[in-house]
Amino acid sequence: MMCSTDDKLLYKPARADRASYNLVMGFPGPESFALSSLGYLWLNKLMQERDDINVFSATEDTIDKMTLPSSIDAISFSVSFEMDIMSIFTILEKLNIPVRAMDRENVLVFAGGPVITSNPAPFAGFFDFFLIGDGEELLNSVMDVLTVNKGLKKEELLKKLLQIEGVYIPALKNKANKVTHKVSDCVFTPVISSRAYFKDTFIIEVERGCYNRCGFCLASYLNLPVRFLPYEDIINKIDLGLGYTKNIALLGAQISAHPAFDKICRYVISKIENGQDINLNFSSLRVDAITPEVLHLLKLSGQKTFTIAIEAATERLRSIINKNISEEQIFNAVELAADAGLKGIKFYCMIGLPCEQEEDVKAFIDLGRMFKKNYKSLDIMFSFSSFIPKPHTPFQWTARETTSSLEKKEKYLTKELAKIGVKSKFTSFKWDYYQTLISRGDETISSYLYRVYQLGGKLGAYKAAARELGIDTDYFVTRPFLFEERLPWDDITIKKPGKEFLKKEHNRLMNISGLE
Repeated sequence: MMCSTDDKLLYKPARADRASYNLVMGFPGPESFALSSLGYLWLNKLMQERDDINVFSATEDTIDKMTLPSSIDAISFSVSFEMDIMSIFTILEKLNIPVRAMDRENVLVFAGGPVITSNPAPFAGFFDFFLIGDGEELLNSVMDVLTVNKGLKKEELLKKLLQIEGVYIPALKNKANKVTHKVSDCVFTPVISSRAYFKDTFIIEVERGCYNRCGFCLASYLNLPVRFLPYEDIINKIDLGLGYTKNIALLGAQISAHPAFDKICRYVISKIENGQDINLNFSSLRVDAITPEVLHLLKLSGQKTFTIAIEAATERLRSIINKNISEEQIFNAVELAADAGLKGIKFYCMIGLPCEQEEDVKAFIDLGRMFKKNYKSLDIMFSFSSFIPKPHTPFQWTARETTSSLEKKEKYLTKELAKIGVKSKFTSFKWDYYQTLISRGDETISSYLYRVYQLGGKLGAYKAAARELGIDTDYFVTRPFLFEERLPWDDITIKKPGKEFLKKEHNRLMNISGLE
């Protein structure tokens, strides 16, 4: 792993002196991000614990400094964001590995991660195969086949990999089922580093998945069923982490739904009250999970602010997106935060949601005005993203709003929120447009993506490449998909809940609006 003398390694790598198989595990971003990516670090650990593989960890900013073997057998990538593909091109070219799969004979290049599991089609031209679903067991199964069959031609290796559930091979046009890991043991940060983006932080996964199933949320639908880690295992991992650092982060899409959440909080509170210095962070908290005890814990651990996701400012629109929290619950959370002496609250918000109307946008102003009137001591921040229709969600068929329309809303909200003293920030809607393109694209945009890279990979390159190649990007972005048409990701099956359920849920949510 990417370790310096100051890093704390919490596992023992196997001696791979006699291993003949060379695996480069690529991370499409800087080393600091890789050292804070729990999934990448954990899979790296699993590979490092094998004695039949030489593992080399490569990031975009370290690849030039690495000493690699003259012969690389395989390169893997963990893909968490659509734009990661540009960094992947950079790493492959720095390794002098052909970018296109058809141009490679001896090196296998493969990828996994949430972006790949949701829709591998836009990347099909660059990878020999994909891992669909949870990677813990799947990656080990793949490496078992590759190490035993080292030396076989690529075509023969791919045929053998075809027997593994969760392996998708574009050249063989197979269909793949998403693999779901039972998650019986806590995944935790295996290396603690001051060079990490989350400096010296020990991250613990306490659960995987989310019951709420917001209509836009890929993370919720991709990680069903919800799986909780045992309380004793979580406590043991907290104690393990505290042996190395005071910074502990609990990770999960719905941490507060853990059956022992209150008990976990009380355990940490007792340690702090007994004199232990702990800085505890939660990856997310639902509004209806905010209690005096949770806020007391946040304050004890040094937190001055916290973040809650409301997405929409009206109950009507929250119902349509299946974000079932009431205005009363939102104000109750803010009231508790003020009573606990916290300094501020950040609200995650979204614009451009399906069935959004003018009054839904204006409601953010009304909400901010009420916050400022009733809770003068709190700093209020609204952080806006724009709706991106994601595969395998009920809103996968829904069109994205045009960039010009979204930017008008941004201008209005920025001006009006500033008038009442509420801070606001927005994602780049132009970049969100191209994220949508990759999220909903098919195999035909593979060459387009590489041309974008060749033109510099900046925002202007996306426009220039589309003009040059005659790509109608709106076809994938601002067009509603039809129920009867084949979707680019239909080769990937996520059995729970399944496509038919998504159709029914789409109709149910749209019926709330009265528009369908």
